Amino acid sequence: MRLAVTGASGFCGTAVARLAAAAGHDVVCVGRRPGPVGGYVRWDAAREVPGLAGADAVVHLAAAVGDPAPGRRAEAAYRAVNVDGTARLLEAARGRPVVWVSSASVYRPGPYGGPVGEDSPADRQRSAYGRTKAAGERLALAAGAVALRPRAVYGDGDRHLLPRLRRVVRGGRAWLPGPDVAMSLTAVENLAAACLAAVTWPAGAYNIADARPYRRDEVLGRVLGVPVRHVPVGLVRGLAAAVPSLTRYAVDQLTDGMVLDLSRAYGQGYRPERDLTDYLV
Repeated sequence: MRLAVTGASGFCGTAVARLAAAAGHDVVCVGRRPGPVGGYVRWDAAREVPGLAGADAVVHLAAAVGDPAPGRRAEAAYRAVNVDGTARLLEAARGRPVVWVSSASVYRPGPYGGPVGEDSPADRQRSAYGRTKAAGERLALAAGAVALRPRAVYGDGDRHLLPRLRRVVRGGRAWLPGPDVAMSLTAVENLAAACLAAVTWPAGAYNIADARPYRRDEVLGRVLGVPVRHVPVGLVRGLAAAVPSLTRYAVDQLTDGMVLDLSRAYGQGYRPERDLTDYLV
């Protein structure tokens, strides 16, 4: 098919575009910059309706991402892309299958007593990113799209997760708000495979992650290559209220212990094949 991939120059979009081309699809990369393969249609998600002429389906990954300091300016900038840009994308894609790549950040902050399913509350987000992704997702679901909710996507080309993790290293140790928790992570290849498969899935939200959860301390110790030490959670949350570069959202990512329930995606035949150990050998 002729597949439009928005945000194809980004970390996740690049993986989706390359996998789609390898599978024999005619790929059109839509965004501010050309993607790694296929044709190119320029689109500023914050201002324009995208040109999707000839596309059979759309995978929408263009997004404002990150963990900005709180404030009206950040909220407005993220809303322009993640909410208003979604509305423009859905208008242009009307009548075509749309896979809208959301985020597990739409879920209500934890801690969690068990695996998080798609029917879990998606409110009270603590960042502009989480709030605007949740609002954009609501538009997508109302329009009959498939919404994928990956958590903590990692892999070659990552420009967000690993740099964020490196901030916890001081004096040759990783200082983490304890105690250790289990958490889901998502290899970018697993997300890309889900994006292509989901073109034919029934409309609705689906969690996407690696097949097994990980232990936070083991993962960060191995990825960062330094010993892990714990600090009290209350102390770190107090610092987050006073230090702009340490947000409550960032603390949540390390303390909430979010493990995603993948049953709904498994019910569509999805099976994640990559694992963090593939990157650590």
